[in-house]
This record gives sequence, structure tokens and C-alpha cells, in this order.
Amino acid sequence: MQETEVSARDIHISDGSEEEDSMQPDLFHEQHISNNEQMVEAFRNLLLLHGQLPAKHGDSNTLLRFLKMRDFDLEKAKDAFLSYMKWRVDSKVHMISKEFKYEEYGEVKRHYPHGFHKVDKSGRPIYIERLGMVDLNAFLKATTIERYVKYHIKEQEKTLSLRYPACSIASEKHVSSTTTILDVSGLGMSNFSKSARSLFMEIQKIDSNYYPETLHRLFVVNANSGFRMLWLALKTFLDARTLAKVQVLGPNYLGELLEAIDPSNLPTFLGGNCTCSDRGGCLFSDEGPWNDPNIEAKIQETFTMGDADSEEHTMDKVSENASTNQKENSGKNMITLKKYASLRDAVKEAQKRIEMLEMSLHETKRAMNGLAEIIETIKPNQIETTNSQMQTGLDRR
Repeated sequence: MQETEVSARDIHISDGSEEEDSMQPDLFHEQHISNNEQMVEAFRNLLLLHGQLPAKHGDSNTLLRFLKMRDFDLEKAKDAFLSYMKWRVDSKVHMISKEFKYEEYGEVKRHYPHGFHKVDKSGRPIYIERLGMVDLNAFLKATTIERYVKYHIKEQEKTLSLRYPACSIASEKHVSSTTTILDVSGLGMSNFSKSARSLFMEIQKIDSNYYPETLHRLFVVNANSGFRMLWLALKTFLDARTLAKVQVLGPNYLGELLEAIDPSNLPTFLGGNCTCSDRGGCLFSDEGPWNDPNIEAKIQETFTMGDADSEEHTMDKVSENASTNQKENSGKNMITLKKYASLRDAVKEAQKRIEMLEMSLHETKRAMNGLAEIIETIKPNQIETTNSQMQTGLDRR
């Protein structure tokens, strides 16, 4: 792997900012970032005011994710964030991250092919699942749903603490979401058994409630008529924000993938050039910037990991110091509810403008593609007509 030089500035993750999008006008993008930063600060002050801001998970990026999750409604975001913190303590997430060993990892991967593999053109990690190749019976003999859920949580924690920071350093811009590809070739209603539903719903619950706003885009490829029936059932479990990021494609999906992913970063089974033959295959490789030793060392230097009891201790400390926090911060940090509402409205308006811009760009692209097809269809007819007219003119002479 090519060595990457890193410095202290590289590890910086912009407070509350969106991932870079070169299509957004500069002034509009700056205003959007500024609004987000103000809302994050308002959220932080609200938590401080009530003595509920933990040190370990109160960073700007985490707070922004929960704000987006609840459409920048501060009270609803606060409830969701506190539910998340309680879940971490109750589920002993810190212990899962540090101590859980998934010995059946290799066998599970064979029956349920999945994994992270390199990055898209914007530097986001790519996550791939080959759902059409899942052998659920063999999978459940190799592991249990409970153990797989723990493994999933450990992977999510690794993504937040290592993969996103590493991708941010490598791409020199803030990365906080994933591009996902689900290959559903051969998948249909018959695959959605009781066990499959149970696993899907448990994973969906965890990801939606405790790791919100980490999906950038989801490509569902090789979708046949059987899957489209299944999709009607699955989409009822997904919120509107997630559904807006999903693109269901048939067998002619490659053009869409190549717009977002370089062929060298796409496995051959999806139409790319990569095999990772020296690492057991692409889905076993976990290939990406997070494996660069220089980047990993910089992350370890910058982010100090707490001890095993840090989350419980943090929550206890927050409760003990609630009144102190209120006294120290109420005078200089408190933002009025009127300002909260104003900031929230400004952010919502900015989001609407972004969505309208994205829709306009998408429609323009579709129109251009349609025009190109029409031109290609007309061109041979025009040539044939012109030749016929020329021949008629010669015959008359």
C-alpha cells in the first residue's frame, strides 16, 4: 500500500459541516455549513443546560447526525441522543468494541458474503453485500442472530472511529457516510423467511436509532421482478430519509455505479477490475485507507480512547455536575428558544433548496440522456434520407 503523509491538520473533521459537494454553489454551501454549525452549537448548549452532554460522544459530527435524524428539532434530537447514550450503556457497546471476538467470521462470510471494500470517487467507504448468495440455514448453523448483531455493532463502531477518520485524511475532506451496494440477484419473497425478517429488523432498528445519517447512497443492483415484490415489503420498515437515498437497478446497473466508483475500486463480480486475489477476495479484504499504517497511527495519536467504564462514568459525572453546568453555561452559552426556531427554519429551507437543486440536476441528466438516444436514433434515418435525395437528383439529371 502506498504510504500517505499526514499532518495534524489532516485529522481535523469540520465541526458540523456536510461532506463536500462540488455541485453546490460556494455561497449557498457556506451558508448551509454556517447554519449547521449554529444548530450544533445550540444543541450542545441545550444538552449542557440540562447537564446531559457526555464528553466522549458529544462531538459535533455525532450531534449533527442526531439533529438531521430529527429534522433539526432540538427537543426530539435530544431525546434520540439520550436514548442512544442509554442504549450504549445498557448494551455495553464499549465492551463489544474492545472484547467481543467473532470466531465464526470466516465461515459467516462464506454463507453471507459482505464487507467493506475501498472507497468511492468522493472518498467514502464502500460497503457491499451479495444477498442473492446468502445461505441462511448454513449462516444460522455458523452463528446466532445475537452474535451477528454484536459483530455488526463492532463493525459500526470501527467505521465511526477508524474508517471515516481514515477516509477523511486520505481524501482531505470530511467523510461521515458510506456508499452501499446490495447485489440482490436471485432474491425474492421466498428468501424473506421469519429468521431473515428477524435479522433484518434488528439490524435496521440499531442502524436507524443509534447510527443515523451514516448512509450516503444505496445501490440495489440486479433487481428482478421477484425482488421488486420483496422491496414493497422491505421499504415499509425504512424511513423517508433513507428511502430517498436508495436506487433500485436491474441488470444494466454498471453505468450508474461507475459514475460514483472508479472501476479499480469495484470488484469484478460487479463489473469492475478488482479481485483482491492476494487477500482472499474483495469481500474478505477490508481494503481501504483505514489499513494505511501512517493514517492509523495519526488517528491513534489524535483520538484518545477512554477506558472500559468511561461511558458509565461519563453519564454519572454528567448527572452529578448538572447544576454546576447550568450555572457556568446559562449566562454565556444559552440560546433562546426563539433563536432555536429561527435556526431550525433556516436549515430546513437550506435543505429544501439543496433537494430542489439535486432534483433539477437529476432531471437535466435524464433529459440529456434521452436527447442523446433520440439523436442516435434519428442520425441513420437522416443519412438514408439525404442519400436518397441525392440519388433522385442524379437520376433526374
